[in-house]
Amino acid sequence: MNTQITIAGVTFKNPVMTASGTFGSGMEYSEFVDLNQLGAVVTKGVANVPWPGNPVPRVAEVYGGMLNAIGLQNPGIDVFLERDIPFLKRFDTRIIVNVCGKTVEDYVEVVERLGEEPAVSMLEINVSCPNVKEGAIAFGQKADALYGITQEIKKHARQPIIMKLSPNVTDITEMARAAEAAGADALSMINTITGMKIDIHRRRFALANKTGGLSGPAIKPVAVRMVYQAARAVKIPIIGMGGIAGAEDAIEFLLAGACAVSVGAMNFTDPCLTEKVIKGIESYMEQYHIENVTDLIGAVEES
Repeated sequence: MNTQITIAGVTFKNPVMTASGTFGSGMEYSEFVDLNQLGAVVTKGVANVPWPGNPVPRVAEVYGGMLNAIGLQNPGIDVFLERDIPFLKRFDTRIIVNVCGKTVEDYVEVVERLGEEPAVSMLEINVSCPNVKEGAIAFGQKADALYGITQEIKKHARQPIIMKLSPNVTDITEMARAAEAAGADALSMINTITGMKIDIHRRRFALANKTGGLSGPAIKPVAVRMVYQAARAVKIPIIGMGGIAGAEDAIEFLLAGACAVSVGAMNFTDPCLTEKVIKGIESYMEQYHIENVTDLIGAVEES
């Protein structure tokens, strides 16, 4: 069986990755997971300067998942290049760095620094960040803003770029097309869905930020639907994510049109889940006599 996939000229040993923000930068999970087995490690978001994140409490359990309002806390690009990249280079896995920022200039600064690091295979651009120059509306919530930031980053990036789409939009296909038209090499989707929880006994918000990003199994049907729609709207590859709790979930994304998958929130309940998903996909391929994992991509029967 051949589990290799290729995205924008980059070959991965299998289609299973980690979702940004749920796996640190690999070091935290290396005691539980053999990073050599993964298709790629996608790092937590990296900004041009350290971000302290939001005030606590910033995580709340909800039915079918969790809400988080971490605020993209990260140590900044300097610490990341000094500490995390050397660690990840020890493993035979692809490195994809998630990039965040508050202005286009912030993103470009990080993208240019990472362009000098040959160990980084691809960049994933988190466009769910609030754009401080546009009234804190996320870059990924307006098609023209998404087009503009994608186009500008492509001018400076040495690695292929993946635009990570926000689901908090009216029409996901409009956003997918905007990213593709601006030169994105691939898409990853979906990011978290905005949600809220209230403690009825204290009559207070569960999160200090009031709202947070919903992730976990509860969002999987929405994510699969959006991947299916986007895969039929654009020609560039899609990395699917959102509520993957096992190999069956991952295979759903592949059948819907994703060429790879990222395991996210469920890493917190089972730190070994990524390896289990890899083995589960292989077992499925063996059961149904599938020689190449790429034969599953978009293979759902339309009628």
